[in-house]
Amino acid sequence: MADSLFTDQELLAYLDESLSVELMSQVETALRQSDSLRVRLAQLSQQRDHGAHSVGEIWRRNRLSCPSRSQLGGYLLETLPPDYQSYVEFHLNQTGCRYCGANLEDLKSSMSAATAETERRRQKYFQSSAGYLSVKSEDKS
Repeated sequence: MADSLFTDQELLAYLDESLSVELMSQVETALRQSDSLRVRLAQLSQQRDHGAHSVGEIWRRNRLSCPSRSQLGGYLLETLPPDYQSYVEFHLNQTGCRYCGANLEDLKSSMSAATAETERRRQKYFQSSAGYLSVKSEDKS
């Protein structure tokens, strides 16, 4: 019964950890309850590892539809062309790509850390420049 709940593509995506969190949870629950599903998953894994590749499998495994990290950065900064900005948004929100979602979260945290570091550096430069300027103005008087 649970064996027919999932397609081969979904099971292979489960192995690659590229399903949405909800679907990953459903597959894991079904795997715990079904010996035949575990056998089917093992067979699919063996087939894939022995060179039985389809164009779709190669596409998914190499993440050919995923935007690069720099493109995700452009998405965050809203510097991408409008069509590509829409594509990245679709890829993140509709397909639920966990790989790209994790990359995006990492970029967001890096940006906030960089912003804090930039502000600290700006304050340091301002303080050193203000001190330098006040010494120069006293020399002129």
